[in-house]
Amino acid sequence: MSFSTVSIERVTRVYGRTRALAGVDLRLQSGTVTALLGPNGAGKSTLLHILSTLMLPSSGRIRYGEVDHGRAAETLRGEIGLVSHATLVYPPLSALENLDFFGRLYGVRGRKERARTLLRQVGLAESAWTRPAATYSRGMLQRLALARALLPDPRLLLLDEPFTGLDRDASVRLMEILRDVRGQGRIVLLVTHDLEGAAQLADRVAILSRGRIAEILDGPLDGAALAEAYLEHTAAVSAESTR
Repeated sequence: MSFSTVSIERVTRVYGRTRALAGVDLRLQSGTVTALLGPNGAGKSTLLHILSTLMLPSSGRIRYGEVDHGRAAETLRGEIGLVSHATLVYPPLSALENLDFFGRLYGVRGRKERARTLLRQVGLAESAWTRPAATYSRGMLQRLALARALLPDPRLLLLDEPFTGLDRDASVRLMEILRDVRGQGRIVLLVTHDLEGAAQLADRVAILSRGRIAEILDGPLDGAALAEAYLEHTAAVSAESTR
């Protein structure tokens, strides 16, 4: 299956008495990077897990093109790549062995050649391909995790704080890779606290506050204006929590 949009309509998620998402509306399009910003506890990771089909919303609707989230989860998973806080790679295995394992799991045709193509694309040096992932730096692990997520050739790529723990050079390299991914026509949703990185990379920014989209800013983005908008919404949440 293929799709060029993801439509999120009035999506909620409730845990007991806690409402993590309180009616999210957002539309994602192919060939764009959307950055999702918000304070801790705003529901960013919850939304990513719902979009990855690992979790169901309490109410609302999500459509991948014309396909409904709840009706084709198994089919959709092959079209969705997720890079989360955990890299989800096996430390004793090399990069090639990790991708071969996940390629078998995903049923990827020509998985060995695709693994080599992706490792080149994410900039992982060939000298590291046969080394155990346990010997990799944080930046190398992030690039391997991205190659794993791209292995089944997904239409939608979800990234949860991918710049965490990276030095500046590794962050710049990751941004270059994500620009290439966007250029391939994929839909990219990026959760981050890095306002500067969001301004440089994203085509649009959505600010999540109190479980809802509080504001959407379309690019080209100005870092100062983005910081001002973000602080306005997070300050309101902080002030409310101290009452």
